[in-house]
Amino acid sequence: MTASSSGIVAGLTAAALATVGYLTHEAADALPAGLGRAAHASAAPAPGTSKAPRVKQDPTALPADSGKGARVVYSLRRDRVWLVAGDQAVSRTFTVEPSAVDPAPGTYSVTSRSNAVTGSDGVPVEHVVRFASVDGVVVGFSAAVNESAAPSRKARTGGIRESRADGDAMWTFATIGRAVVVVR
Repeated sequence: MTASSSGIVAGLTAAALATVGYLTHEAADALPAGLGRAAHASAAPAPGTSKAPRVKQDPTALPADSGKGARVVYSLRRDRVWLVAGDQAVSRTFTVEPSAVDPAPGTYSVTSRSNAVTGSDGVPVEHVVRFASVDGVVVGFSAAVNESAAPSRKARTGGIRESRADGDAMWTFATIGRAVVVVR
């Protein structure tokens, strides 16, 4: 009896493997051209076809690693600022002209503000929002009264320049103690 039951099990196993093999073959034949594993490994795209389009990151999208809560986010690589409300909604985003001195990535707080001063490069600025210091150079956002005045790249200044309209928005949003998150 043992010999016959093991023969039945062997026969059922063989039948099951044959069925799986047949179904696999049928499924592979039903795939559109280029979807099989072998096609990816060895075949080039057919003439007249192109690669899938690359997904490009929206330059205005809030960086994923920029913290939580109400904050100012400043991206060093994008030269962009986001004003983010407590509900994570971006109320405004804009580009800036970076200064010669960059703060290290991290979380800071607005430490002081000035309505109107002369910048360390001699340019009259308004709505100055300071948040960091790097080797004795104070870093903050400001708007040049004469908007055509870019920050000096030669002088060791920490003034991150924004337009006057963006400076108004920053001034309203970035009060003393507001978080400023600097990301790459």
